[in-house]
Amino acid sequence: MQVCNVVKFKVKPGQENAFLDAHRAGKAKWPGLERGVIIKTGDQTFCLIGTWPSQEAMVAARPAMIKTLDSFRATLDDQGEGRGVTDAVSGAVVLDL
Repeated sequence: MQVCNVVKFKVKPGQENAFLDAHRAGKAKWPGLERGVIIKTGDQTFCLIGTWPSQEAMVAARPAMIKTLDSFRATLDDQGEGRGVTDAVSGAVVLDL
């Protein structure tokens, strides 16, 4: 069963290039990731959307994803309301458009 994860980020002013560079050139090529994209959703907000073959594959890649996050954590603002610097959700694909 295919799974997607979505992670929302709020990037500090002037840090957009550093944030994007942390994902370029294979730096975010996590084991099992089928496809990943980053979309700009506002002035300083972005979402990373990843597609995985299974929940187990995504869970197995979490240490690598956290390692990548640690490399650019300083570029991020806290999102408030206890979310910290990331706001992540994931789940099984129920309809493929």
